Amino acid sequence: MRTSVGIRSLVSQWAVVVPLIALVALVLSWGRSLPGFAVALVALCLAGAVLAAVHHAEVVAHRVGEPFGSLVLAVAVTVIEVALIVTLMIDGGDKTASLARDTVFAAVMITCNGILGLCLLVGAVRARVAVFNAEGTGAALATVATLATLTLVIPTFTTSKPGPEFSPAQLGFAAVASLVLYGLFVAVQTVRHRDYFLPVTPEGGVLEEDSHAPLPTRRATVLSLVLLIVALVAVVGDAKAVSSTIESGVAAAGLPQAVVGVVIALLVLLPETLAAVRAARRERVQTSLNLALGSAIASIGLTIPAIALASIWLSGPLVLGLGAIHMVLLALTVVVGALTVAPGRATLLQGGVHLGIFAAFVFLAISP
Repeated sequence: MRTSVGIRSLVSQWAVVVPLIALVALVLSWGRSLPGFAVALVALCLAGAVLAAVHHAEVVAHRVGEPFGSLVLAVAVTVIEVALIVTLMIDGGDKTASLARDTVFAAVMITCNGILGLCLLVGAVRARVAVFNAEGTGAALATVATLATLTLVIPTFTTSKPGPEFSPAQLGFAAVASLVLYGLFVAVQTVRHRDYFLPVTPEGGVLEEDSHAPLPTRRATVLSLVLLIVALVAVVGDAKAVSSTIESGVAAAGLPQAVVGVVIALLVLLPETLAAVRAARRERVQTSLNLALGSAIASIGLTIPAIALASIWLSGPLVLGLGAIHMVLLALTVVVGALTVAPGRATLLQGGVHLGIFAAFVFLAISP
């Protein structure tokens, strides 16, 4: 018993120290050109901050319960993702005109195919069939599809401005519509139809809380919330510190600029990915889907309004419309996702199909 307590204490101390070290690395590396060994150290701090963020997110989630717990990490990560996109766009000029589109679309594909497919695969391996609430998951997928179409597909076909761009009035409408839909989804998820987003048993029962672990104290929860924010700031800040190295590597390899957005989205979404997989391993697939689809909704619903506001002082163009290949992948994701969530049960096959779509997205990002 004492050994178990000692291990838990050590893990907790590690989760406190690592975000602070990662934050120090962020401060020391901010705005500087880093040599190779420094980039490696910052990358190591980045990985540690990701693991610490997952730990603290799970503490907060266990205290507040579902679906609020999933919402905490999704919103926190997305707010910092928005800050990263805006910062890079201000620094990058015209070459980052499509960065917001590339990052948001990458986040949608990562969450709706990569994270969702991986969690279904893990859940099906452990229980043969992954079980979730079709009503709540279907509503979340419908919200993702609507937001993605309004903000990423329609700009390709509007005629007020040349190219895949919104006019100022259209961008304002898209921003307001995104905020309204996001707020409506949060209200439905957390208040009016909260039971639609709770983990379910194979027999159809609802799991309110984990019965095997005591709830953390209020003090521990507040500390974890603060450290979660610190860890997420460190994740995005350290990712920005190594982003110039990523951009140089992408350019040296002759890869498209859109790969930078994909890499940024992968780095920022690492905490949610690990948290979702851990939930799936505990046979709480609904929690995993809440994280995946909720992150996609937050990514669009918060990023587009923020970018619309930032466009007031951004001097370059703002390209939001997707190309033909990406629209096909988005349509395939929505159709396959609808077929996956409709029964409320999924096998290894559904998880594999979503991972196949994600693999196609990554490959086509590298070789369009």
